[in-house]
Amino acid sequence: MCIAGGVGLNCSMNSRILQDSPFENVFVQPSTHDAGTALGAAYYIYNTMLGNDRNFVINHAYWGPEYSVEEIKAELDLDKLKYTHHQDISKKCAELINDGKIIGWFQGRAEWGPRALGNRSILANATSSEMQDIVNKYVKHREDFRPFAPAVLKESSGDFFDFNHESPFMLFICDVKPEKRKLIPAVTHTDGTARVQTVDQKYNKLFYDVIKNFGEINGIPIVLNTSFNVAGEPVVTTPKEAIRCFFSTGIDCLIMGNYLVEKDDSTT
Repeated sequence: MCIAGGVGLNCSMNSRILQDSPFENVFVQPSTHDAGTALGAAYYIYNTMLGNDRNFVINHAYWGPEYSVEEIKAELDLDKLKYTHHQDISKKCAELINDGKIIGWFQGRAEWGPRALGNRSILANATSSEMQDIVNKYVKHREDFRPFAPAVLKESSGDFFDFNHESPFMLFICDVKPEKRKLIPAVTHTDGTARVQTVDQKYNKLFYDVIKNFGEINGIPIVLNTSFNVAGEPVVTTPKEAIRCFFSTGIDCLIMGNYLVEKDDSTT
């Protein structure tokens, strides 16, 4: 079954269909809201009107704008920000997350659709019992009951969640295994569920490496992942928007490309 349209953002519905219907596989496209009609229109023309064969599979959602290293550095310099360059930025990010830092993570092409899936994300420590409240209080400013999502290595998903499918677009709810709930309190809802994102090395190696490195440090290959924005604003797209969001919230560190800006020592 393939699902599109705004109803596809109902993760609970998607999960019930997957669990309780005869369908063995359920695919929900990443831009499953009104903007996603552009995809249907394009493929109706390409496949039906022009008669081309179906030759494309949506394996990832990274189809938005991208900014080069030179463009990112130019924006940092223009704003007179102090920054450091790190060759292994995934490892550095994982270390900062383990230290309790909230990270604004800006990489590659922006996600197509409403979910931040590791390119325009705010990342934090999923194993911290206080982190949900901290991110809500200092960054997101949204209702306390709304849970944040776990981003987990695809191959480790079954170790923590009762879920035997891929969820690359964060559009399914599943149960966190009872014995694992205390290990990832920041991303476990009060009913023991989570809106999981499975991360495949093939489609986002940089984000995958952040989670892998964090797992090697902490023992849990899962990070808290939420969209890089504040309530009432769209997800950041450009380096300038990322910098503005960084300084207007309680985000501790901004990572764009291989550049790290830390709030304690960020301005000249």
